[in-house]
Amino acid sequence: MSTAPGLTESTGVRAAYAALSRAQKSGAGVPWYMRVVNRRLGRLIAAGAAQTRATPDHMTAASFLAFLAGAGLLVGVEPGPTMAVASMLLLQLGFALDSADGQLARLRGTGSPAGEWLDHVVDSARHLLFHLAVLIGLHRFTDVSDAVLLVPLVFALVSTVRFFAQILAEQLARRDPVAGPESVPRFGVWIQAPADTGLLNLVVVLWAWTTPFLWAYGVFAALNALLLAATCVRRRRELASLARGA
Repeated sequence: MSTAPGLTESTGVRAAYAALSRAQKSGAGVPWYMRVVNRRLGRLIAAGAAQTRATPDHMTAASFLAFLAGAGLLVGVEPGPTMAVASMLLLQLGFALDSADGQLARLRGTGSPAGEWLDHVVDSARHLLFHLAVLIGLHRFTDVSDAVLLVPLVFALVSTVRFFAQILAEQLARRDPVAGPESVPRFGVWIQAPADTGLLNLVVVLWAWTTPFLWAYGVFAALNALLLAATCVRRRRELASLARGA
């Protein structure tokens, strides 16, 4: 992997940020928060980290630690407005650091299969653990019914399977992990919105109020179930067409 255009060993934060701005992946089909907010936050963190000895793997580890801290508040602290905001901010920090690891690798030209593998492993753990944290928190601190507790279990399954379906299809197709604009549905940005981690993290602000949280979380769960079905159909058709073309 080559370094971002315009980067030198003496590049400062501002120049590194600008260099990364010119070396971004395609935004086609990428949900709004992830593309407009999270990539910029990750870019800023990566530009700052480039001035230190921090590595992309350090960013990945920091991302997971911030996520665990945010999810841990859901599991271990009585719900309240302050802890809900703190949990949301930690989760968003973890998400931003998750963007920073790849951007730091791009800045330094140090991307590797091992780093990408680690990033995907952490992502898969995060997809599962967030919903398990919601499940445990609801069980510990609320009196919701057992039927309601099935929602985070189903959401965990849907989120994990969809992530696996996307990653495996990309590997089997042997193409760039970021699909080109021609393969993304016209309204892909909005279709993908329910799967945007940053938007789901924002729902945690409602954690102090069980009923509004469950409504918002439940809507995300239902929409992600629909996305899973659409993803499976789309990816299977793509792979089938590749096989026919071969």
